[in-house]
Amino acid sequence: MPRIAFAVMGAVMGVYFMKYATDVLLIAPAAIGVIMAAARIWDGVSDPLVGYLSDRTRSPFGRRRVWMYAAALPLGLSIVMLWSPPETLSGVALIVWMSLAILAYETATTAYYIPHGAIGVELTPNHHERTRLFGYAHLIGALGMLLGLAALHFMDVAEDKRSYAEGLSLFAGLFCAVVIIVSTRMLPERADYQGRGGEKILSSLLDVLKNPHARLLLVVYAIESFGSASVMMLAPYILDYVWIGMAGKLVLVMVAFTVPLYAFTPVWMWLARHFEKKHLWLSSLCLSAVSFLGFWFVTGNGPMVWIILVCIGISGSCGAVVEPSIKADVIDYDEYRTGQRKEGTYYAIWNLVRKGAGSFTALATGLVLQLTGFEPNVEQNESAQTGLRTLVSLLPAACYVVGAVLFTRFTLLEAEHKRIREALESRQPAPSSVAPARNSG
Repeated sequence: MPRIAFAVMGAVMGVYFMKYATDVLLIAPAAIGVIMAAARIWDGVSDPLVGYLSDRTRSPFGRRRVWMYAAALPLGLSIVMLWSPPETLSGVALIVWMSLAILAYETATTAYYIPHGAIGVELTPNHHERTRLFGYAHLIGALGMLLGLAALHFMDVAEDKRSYAEGLSLFAGLFCAVVIIVSTRMLPERADYQGRGGEKILSSLLDVLKNPHARLLLVVYAIESFGSASVMMLAPYILDYVWIGMAGKLVLVMVAFTVPLYAFTPVWMWLARHFEKKHLWLSSLCLSAVSFLGFWFVTGNGPMVWIILVCIGISGSCGAVVEPSIKADVIDYDEYRTGQRKEGTYYAIWNLVRKGAGSFTALATGLVLQLTGFEPNVEQNESAQTGLRTLVSLLPAACYVVGAVLFTRFTLLEAEHKRIREALESRQPAPSSVAPARNSG
């Protein structure tokens, strides 16, 4: 249920927020880029703090669910703030409002997303069952993405985009708050993991960085997140200002990307039962590198752009299924080393990396548009068009190449993970059963 809610807002936020800020609210591109990048400074504090505290929390609701309950109302309110700034605000006052709105939204998202992801890791220690778990979760998010694309379509064609955004934010804010409360009430949580987090926040964070498998995986995940953010954030600009004949086709482009993103999930789940997860993700990184490079040669509407979008969706589908499953295995290796369960801390670092990749895209987009003479709602000069093409093609392609080369060094394969699980299970008694939600903790 929360996957659906987050996918709805993720589609609109990831694809249209930057353009909404520059073309509707008329905020300077560099200003909104800096705002979104500066929010990462706060994330550098809030994400690790929430992860560490949720690892250490003890409550009748469990160590994760109490945070998820607490995030519901602030998240709903922050969505309204973000998309419905008072029309009387302009200039510095509007920038201050948007800064506070983004800060509130990112903080509330952190308070929910990190504990929720940590529960996913805790539910099963099985190497292949984890892949199925995250694969099914990804598939469920398809409904939210379809609803998000519908909302995005109406946003794109609305004559009064500001009024539409206000109505959407009121509905979405209430929807997110309600669905979080309802689903959290239904969700079980392992009682036996309470109190097994790291003793100190700094040592917990250092344990993540000391984990060689985690360090490597973080770099590759950052690249994967950057590629996805590039497609979503730059699509409105590329279609309107660079690719000839593609204006007004934003939703079609996103459909061409998102349908294979979800449709190929069962394929990757099946392949993961027969091949090493490392090899699958490595192949998808190579496919992404070639696909993004192909964008450099796209000049307008034609078969090539649609083929590339489908290929990017296929490769992204692998990352959505395999990456969190590998992440869970890496967290087991940390328990093998330290004797602690720090899912929250790990998810905090991963969440920070994901946000950082998106913010880097926003910052780079804002600065490139500002420095190349971008003017909203008019035909762009050659410098601005070249800058946008570089951001959507050459830069992510180069990053994927680097990520693929680095990931060849990953060594936590199925046989090694099996050995680690056997060692962990021999150290302690069988885990407590998963308590029903109403009795969690």
